[in-house]
Parts: sequence; structure tokens; C-alpha cells
Amino acid sequence: MKTLSLIYKLSASVLVAVSLLLMMQSAAHADRIKDLASVAAARTNQLVGYGIVVGLQGTGDGAQVGFTVQTIRSMLVKMGVGIDGPLSDFERAAAAAGRFDVQNAAAVMVTAELPPMAKPGQRIDINVGTLGKASSLRGGTLILTSLRGVDGEVYALAQGQVNTTGIDANAAGSRVAIGVPTSARIPNGATVERMVDTPFDKSEMVVINVREQDFTTTRAIVDAINRNFGDGIAMALDGVSISVRAPMDMSQRVAFLSMIENLDVVPGEAPARVVVNSRTGTVVISRNVKVTAAAVSHGTISVAIAATNEVSQPNAFTQAQAVPVQNANIAVNEPNKPMFLFQAGVDLRQVVDAINQVGASPSALIAILEALKSSGSLRAELVVI
Repeated sequence: MKTLSLIYKLSASVLVAVSLLLMMQSAAHADRIKDLASVAAARTNQLVGYGIVVGLQGTGDGAQVGFTVQTIRSMLVKMGVGIDGPLSDFERAAAAAGRFDVQNAAAVMVTAELPPMAKPGQRIDINVGTLGKASSLRGGTLILTSLRGVDGEVYALAQGQVNTTGIDANAAGSRVAIGVPTSARIPNGATVERMVDTPFDKSEMVVINVREQDFTTTRAIVDAINRNFGDGIAMALDGVSISVRAPMDMSQRVAFLSMIENLDVVPGEAPARVVVNSRTGTVVISRNVKVTAAAVSHGTISVAIAATNEVSQPNAFTQAQAVPVQNANIAVNEPNKPMFLFQAGVDLRQVVDAINQVGASPSALIAILEALKSSGSLRAELVVI
């Protein structure tokens, strides 16, 4: 009996240790719901506006850009500065006589992203980009600009010193350009003036959207919510959206969603995918990429042709003339690249090692991956950007 009791205790200890190990492994691969999904009502909105940047060091649009001159004229009229003559006469006079120097001003487009649930008085960052012939915004100041949403309403007002890191200098036929001086940014450059209506405080159900469409991840989130707060609290609408029954009291609703977004969930594994950037030669291969049995041989044939121009001189006692002769030397070089064999079900590491053994360049790697996909051996989605 003592022996059986000892065996039982050892078995129980082993079972507890295994359970703890499995829990630690699961926790190590778990992610918070807030890192996998977001509340549908908490979305950003795009804002755009048209404005003028002044105070430039002769790098503005110039009098030839009509809409810049027109904007400055309208702005001065609103400020009580009288300008005689119709607009066309004014523009002609500005261009011909330099009556209105706009070399130090530039027309710009101002864009911003309004954060979810932003309140009036909060500050947001803005981006500024030139529209006309301005070569640099360095040292300029953005004049008060209205930022509108897609509905045409003003949601923010922008103004401030532009911050650009680009440099464009030229002299004596030489030019040096670093970065993009015609694009700038103003941190906290706009003030929110209007709230965006949201159903967050009106709807009985709160919809949560998974950032990457995945049925496994969606099911895991639903199970985690129902396991912690009761069956029927969460329900999957599709592979992306989850409907959650939340309290109507706003303080309780915020606390409830705070608890939900901090729950740990083991998401589904990412799909097998190979992303290729053909411009830079960058190749990113996900962990689940596999290749069926295939033999690959890759090599390039280079042909070099060298031409030599010579002159054939006739004998001294003949009446013939010198004749130009062109000789060509052709050399064909085909490197001896070994063929490598992929066994069925090889993983990412074996694919990379095999391709590196033959010394394939990034462009050659792209060609090999495209050929494997065309042959049906690459068990992954091939994305070319």
C-alpha cells in the first residue's frame, strides 16, 4: 500500500509539473486581445486642408503660380488690406513688376489623422506638402488652416512652424539634395474643434474587429471572453467581427472592455506566405512555408563581345587603298551551379540553406521562388510588391 501511495504521489506530481509546463508554454505564445483586435467604433478619420506657408527664404512658389497669388490676395482682403484692380490685372502686375513678392510663400496641402474619440481641445500631428513650384519649406510657418473631413465639416484648425529635415542646395551647376524638403511635419500642429459621432455609447452591442482575418483567432477570442464572463456574452459575426454584449453604463462599459482587451489569447498561426519586393530584392518568408519534392538548378549565361578595329594596309607597289577591318572576340561563360533537391515537406530553414549553398543572389532567389510557385511545389502564397 505504501508503494502504491508513493507511486500515486509521484504520478500526481508529474501530472502537475506537466500541466504547469503546458500552461507556461501556452502563456509564452499568448497575445493580448488588444494586440489582435480593435473596437469598431474606435476608428481614425482622415482630415485634409489647403493653406499657405510663409517666411521661406526665397524658395516659395513665385508669382507664376496663380492659385498661390489668388490665395494670398484673398487672405489680405479678409484682413482689411485693400488691393486695387480685378484678380487678372493683379496677377499680371505681380508677375511683371514684382508688385507682390510670393517667393517667400508656398501653397500647401495639409493632412492629418483624427484619433478615435478625440475631444475638442486635444492636439494632433499634421503633415504639410507643397502644391506649386516651391523648392523647400525649411523655416516656414503655416498660416491658420481649416482641416475638413469627408463630410465637409471642419474638425480641426492647424497652424505653426513647419519641421522639415530635407535639404536642397545648388550653386555653380552643382546640386545636393538630402531628404524631401518639400514635405514637412508639425507635431501637435492642429487643435481638434469637433467630435466625430460614434455608436460606442449608444449601441447595446460592441463590435470588435480582428486586425488580420483569421477564423482561428476569432474563435479563440470568442472562447476567451465567454470563458471569463459567461456563455453568450460574445458571438462571432464572421471571420473578422465579434459582437460583445456590454453594459449600457459608460463607466462600466469602459471597465468591461478594459478587462476584455487584457485577456490572453493564443492566436492562429499566420498563413504560409512569401513576400517579395522586386524593386529592392527583399524576400520575407513566413515560418509555415513548405516545399514539396522538387529539383532546382539555377545559373546565368553571360556573353561578352569585344570588338577590335584595325586597318589593313596594301603592299607598297599596288594601287589599292587601306581598308578598315573589325575583329570581334566572343566569350561565353556559364557558371557551374550545382542542382539542389528539395525533399517533400522541407521547412523554411532548409529552403534558405539550400538556396544559399548555390550562392544565389536576391534576384536569383526571387526567380527560384516564382518558378517553384509556378510548378506547384511552393506551398505558400507568393506576394510580389
